[in-house]
Amino acid sequence: MAQRYGGKYSPDGSSKDVKTQDERPLYHGARVDPVGARSNVLFVPPIVLAATSLTSGAAGLAVGLVGAGVLLLGAWLLRDGLRAQAAYDERRIARRPAIPRKFFAAVCAGVGVGLAAFKTDPGLVAPVLYGLSAFALHIGAFGLDPLKHKGMEGIDTFQQDRVAKVVDEAETYLTAMEDAVRRAGDRQVEARVQRFHAKAKDLIRTVEEDPRDLTAARKYLGVYLMGARDAAVKFADIYSRTQDRGAKSDFMMLLTDLEESFGQKNQKLLLDNNADLTVEIDVLRDRLQREGVRLTEPE
Repeated sequence: MAQRYGGKYSPDGSSKDVKTQDERPLYHGARVDPVGARSNVLFVPPIVLAATSLTSGAAGLAVGLVGAGVLLLGAWLLRDGLRAQAAYDERRIARRPAIPRKFFAAVCAGVGVGLAAFKTDPGLVAPVLYGLSAFALHIGAFGLDPLKHKGMEGIDTFQQDRVAKVVDEAETYLTAMEDAVRRAGDRQVEARVQRFHAKAKDLIRTVEEDPRDLTAARKYLGVYLMGARDAAVKFADIYSRTQDRGAKSDFMMLLTDLEESFGQKNQKLLLDNNADLTVEIDVLRDRLQREGVRLTEPE
């Protein structure tokens, strides 16, 4: 989501001209909605088709409305497909989307255009050609859905499914936090929540890449985030009514504590993972030496 620049002369800015990285949270972990103008413009054709079908008689109206509905369904599927692919691309380890939304969106585009062509030119050849052209152009413009899992080699799928459930729950809590603080109408608090969101995302990615860390991080991704969401909802209720600066200060201190706690936990998990790798390498070296393999030390 885009954010305005917050500097010295902003309403919530400070008198400092230069800020450190930790004091400049507005763009930290910023996320851009993958649904852009190219996909949003696809909601226009079904409206136009429905409007022009009103004067086409009963049969033309029925065909036009069905075609508009199919085109509208395709535009909606495309939005979800783009978001699913963005989430897939963002992660190092990810499953392919269970439903190929972008492909079905292309099919809907082809069928919808074919019905629109049939309304004005009843027949078979012209609607089929227009429909196939629309299908091909849609695929060319937006591509296909990811067709295979990414980074899943050697990973226990049962453990990965457990991680996926916890991650979905954690992201739901984080989204609810952001939705709640928007009601408070304080841009500084929104920026801090987004920065905490980014810190929590780092921990989520660490657990996704090594599902063995789930047990150690489950309290953080469940209990702590649920408590943070509840605190954000209560803060938004109070601050939106009273503009209580004390409530804002307490909530900001809570976010600072949570951010530090999540960062420390993430660093600990990364160090533990490095220690596990070192142990495995040492065990392998000892085994090779017992087998008579002479190892050379790296320079």
